[in-house]
Order: sequence, then structure tokens, then C-alpha cells
Amino acid sequence: MTPPVVQSLREQIREHLVEGIVSGRWKPGERIVERRIAVELEVSQTPVREALRELETLRLIESAPNKGVRVRELSAADLEEIYPVRAGLEQIAAELAVPRLAGDVTALRPHVAALYEADRRGDGEAQVRHTVAFHRELVRAAGNSVLLHTWEGLGIEVWTALSIRWLGTVQQSYAEEHEAVMAAIQRCDPNIGLLVKEHVLGCAPAPRD
Repeated sequence: MTPPVVQSLREQIREHLVEGIVSGRWKPGERIVERRIAVELEVSQTPVREALRELETLRLIESAPNKGVRVRELSAADLEEIYPVRAGLEQIAAELAVPRLAGDVTALRPHVAALYEADRRGDGEAQVRHTVAFHRELVRAAGNSVLLHTWEGLGIEVWTALSIRWLGTVQQSYAEEHEAVMAAIQRCDPNIGLLVKEHVLGCAPAPRD
């Protein structure tokens, strides 16, 4: 049996901060006070500072001399920059993963099933969660730690959730598209890289009319 993953203190604080930003506790432009977070969580300021640095790398927050740390304003341009990069990474991942998987889509199948259920219930949060989980499994299957680390560094799930909250975008139903991608992987489609790239670009959240 696989042992449970134990999060470091820094990772727990990072998750706490991300949830606060996504939930709207800290709104765009609002200051996040390092010392206050440390007191609230009953930890030293060092892991809080480390977690904030990670969020700055993800471009979720920004720091300025004598002004502290603030939540960044999310713009459509941020998403426009992220999705082509993600699509390129996943194209490479798919091309590396398919020979390794040899038609075995066991890790992908539960997420497709969960997407159908999320679509049926109209559960936008579950749609985001399982869409990202599907793609994470695909990237992980490439067996390239640098590729996975780079992909994770884009903060896909966070940016997608924030785009819904701040830009008023709608997470469409992707269950059928993900099933089609899974089927292509299962049959070892020679054009899998291009197929996945086009699929990712098509998943970019579109603003409401």
C-alpha cells in the first residue's frame, strides 16, 4: 500500500495561503502580512516567508520595497501567456508517455468518470479538480521529473480557479474531450502530441459574454 504523503510545514502554509486567495479572503491588491499569518498559524515567520516566495514565483502575489506583499491583479493576459506554455509542455509529455504507458490508461480512467459525474451535477470545482488531475497524471506518466516540476510550477489548478472567480470565466464540460484523449493514448495514436496540444489550448477558460 502506498504510504500517505506528508506535507512539509511550508507546503501546508502555501496551501492555506492559496485557499485564502482562491476563496476571496485576500482580494486582488490586498496586503498579506507575513507576521500576522505566522501568529494565526502559530508558526515562525521563516516557513511563511518561504511559502510566500513560492506564491510569488507562481505570480499570485507581488512584493515591493516598503509596501510588503500583495495579491496580484489577475488579467486575461496572464491566462493567454500560461496556456500556450502548458500546451507545449503537455505535447512533449504525451509523446514521452504513450510509449511508456503502452495503452494502459488505468490512472486516467477514474478522472474521466469523475468528470462525467461533475458535469452531470454541474459541479464547477470538481470539473477543475479532475481536469487538472487528468493532465497531471499524463505529465507524470512521461517519467521526466524536470518536465513535471516545470508543469507543476505553472499552478494550473490555482489559475483556473482564480479565472472563474475574478474574470467571470465559465469552466465548460470537458468529460467527452478527455475521454477522447484517453482513447487516443490507449490506442497509441501516433499524433498524440498534436492532439493533446490542441486539446489543452481548447481548454483555456473563455470569458462570459
